[in-house]
Amino acid sequence: MKKKIFVAVVAGTMAMSLAACGGSKPAETTAAPAAEEKTEAAAESKAEGESTEAAAESGSTWEPNGTVSIVIPAGAGGDTDLTARIFAQYAKEKTGVDFVVVNASGASGSVAANQVMNSAADGQTVLYGHCLLSVANIAGITDYNFEAFKLGPNFAKNPAQQFYVNADKYKDLDEFIAAAKANPGQLKACTEVGAYTYYELLAFEKAADIDLDLVDAGSASDKIAAMLSGQVDLMPGTWMLNKDYVTAGQFVCLGAPTDQKYDMLENAGVKTFADQGIDLAFPDTDYSFYFPKETPDEVITYFDDLCKDLLDDETVSKALTDMDVIPYYLNHEDAFKNDTETYNAIKAIADTLK
Repeated sequence: MKKKIFVAVVAGTMAMSLAACGGSKPAETTAAPAAEEKTEAAAESKAEGESTEAAAESGSTWEPNGTVSIVIPAGAGGDTDLTARIFAQYAKEKTGVDFVVVNASGASGSVAANQVMNSAADGQTVLYGHCLLSVANIAGITDYNFEAFKLGPNFAKNPAQQFYVNADKYKDLDEFIAAAKANPGQLKACTEVGAYTYYELLAFEKAADIDLDLVDAGSASDKIAAMLSGQVDLMPGTWMLNKDYVTAGQFVCLGAPTDQKYDMLENAGVKTFADQGIDLAFPDTDYSFYFPKETPDEVITYFDDLCKDLLDDETVSKALTDMDVIPYYLNHEDAFKNDTETYNAIKAIADTLK
């Protein structure tokens, strides 16, 4: 397939469109949101005892020495950011330790990855995200993949990103594909250079036998703004960020490129692409922790145990499911196997598109 040329979407127009959504614009803070005052007060009063108890219950004697920075390769308000903030909030409640989300977007995740890679291997700085290291490497943006880090546990999962269109333009998948075939290379689909959605869209082009104009539109909130303003025709995205637009009749979800069915999508009437005659399944987005390569094993064990304890707590699991994210624990060994499978799957797709 020919090499795609990315074009920038005008940022000013997107910002205006998003502001008109009545509160859809995410907060642009880099710190994890504090819990409610009464919860925070209770956490503070029990902090020292809970931290000691948590360490005693786990297989690790290591504890953070001060604030832990959770570096994410995305801006505030997206799926990666929001799941990281849920972890940060409840991890503090359980341990008394401050976990702060640091937004470091740019260069397909390599800005955040390099920041953590060059940090001290002391457990105080950790990378959090999905597929970012695999996709950047496959795209040739980095000369390393996830194996350059020591993998920690997995905390949550989202189905492979679904495809959304403006309800004023298209009513379903068949209508969109018909329009794309009638106007080859004209319909705009938003993504980010070398990102997960870039390969997802290329795979969709091949499966549907269409040619789209792939547009670099920036962050998740930027993509939504571009959709609302009519600047793009197609947008990959998560259900958690787009369900309200579907419910309001502004967006239509064309389908999910998944090889299994998820309740959150089925209950909303979202079909898989396979059910609609399009042979396309793309890896899900699993959110894991990545540490500098020389990080001691006891640090990884601490995070393994902390993630498991949090997800065993119904309050934490409910906070994720209420946001339409799947609580999904894997220890560091299983997370490594999962990342290996994801890397190989996306690379195989990329190789068929050359």
